[in-house]
Amino acid sequence: MNYIDNMAKTLLTVKDLITTLYEEESAAYNHIIRSVKFKAATFEKYTSWSEECYTRNCIVDNEKFELILICWCAGHQTPIHDHGGEECWVKVIEGEFKETIYKQNGNKELNIVKSFISKSNDVTYMKDFMGFHKLESLSNKRSMSLHLYAKPIRKCNVFNEASNAFESKDLYYDTTL
Repeated sequence: MNYIDNMAKTLLTVKDLITTLYEEESAAYNHIIRSVKFKAATFEKYTSWSEECYTRNCIVDNEKFELILICWCAGHQTPIHDHGGEECWVKVIEGEFKETIYKQNGNKELNIVKSFISKSNDVTYMKDFMGFHKLESLSNKRSMSLHLYAKPIRKCNVFNEASNAFESKDLYYDTTL
């Protein structure tokens, strides 16, 4: 059954979400990720926490898409980064996040384009032509966000504030199931 033709279909579990993502083309991912409304408890078996830094917890990694649960403690934030050319959707599961979008000018200096706040069930979208971004947890408690990439991202460019330049970084998971 085509997901877009049947928007009434309800995805009740992470398994339902994974099955639907497998069955559909990436053009439907925006509708799919926006339609799910999961409680934080749904992701309990995928969570791992660190007081030092947010954790990247792999739910699914295949040739078609990558689904990651990121677990954040108060004050955690990503560096400014791109997505290795892939599409990225971020769905807030629990908490509140600030996303800041940057673009480089002709001198390769980063300028803020916009910032906004996302709360539970909000979805943001990013692709490299839009610029670079940074996510920051604004919650004073643990938070979670679900990240869907149209294809897996193995490397991305991360801004190094000390050298004031982007560096290629290999990505890894803190946990996999």
